[in-house]
Amino acid sequence: MRVIGTVGMPGSGKGEVAAVAREEEIPVVTMGDVIRQESRNRGLDPADHHGEVAQALREEDGPLAIAERSLPLIEETLEDYETILVDGLRSGVEAERFEERFGEAFTLVAIEAPFELREERLGTRGRDNPETEDLATRDERELGFGMGEAIDRADIIIENTDSLEAFRKRIRKLLAGEKTEQEGIER
Repeated sequence: MRVIGTVGMPGSGKGEVAAVAREEEIPVVTMGDVIRQESRNRGLDPADHHGEVAQALREEDGPLAIAERSLPLIEETLEDYETILVDGLRSGVEAERFEERFGEAFTLVAIEAPFELREERLGTRGRDNPETEDLATRDERELGFGMGEAIDRADIIIENTDSLEAFRKRIRKLLAGEKTEQEGIER
């Protein structure tokens, strides 16, 4: 059993990691999907209210609200698959919860990219509404959830500043259990 979690600031490339995993037929549980579904359940547009609903869930049910809602999905998927990717951890306490539950089978991977590059990427992906919330505001909110602590806890850090092809190649190696070209950043 292998549970690979990803953490990274908005636009860093977590979604691309998930896309590569799906191409490799590795199932993906996206923690943000829990929030998007809850937004819809509350009659809200996820593009406009994602951050608001994420914050509300944590206020209502504690800092592990999204992780606890994701665990049953992860465990159910592990019944049929040896490896799973958990996309989008947001805090150190979420990372700690997955470490408790999955032990040595859990690997946390931080995806990093500079602010300007992330801002450019978000402008082209069409899922976000920059008029509702700009990237600096999103970054501040994510760091408020404890994302910096989660990034600090990462077992592996992958810089996503090269070409898309080079990044995808590193992710395929990671998913296959191989070392990436960035060997110096594995902790």
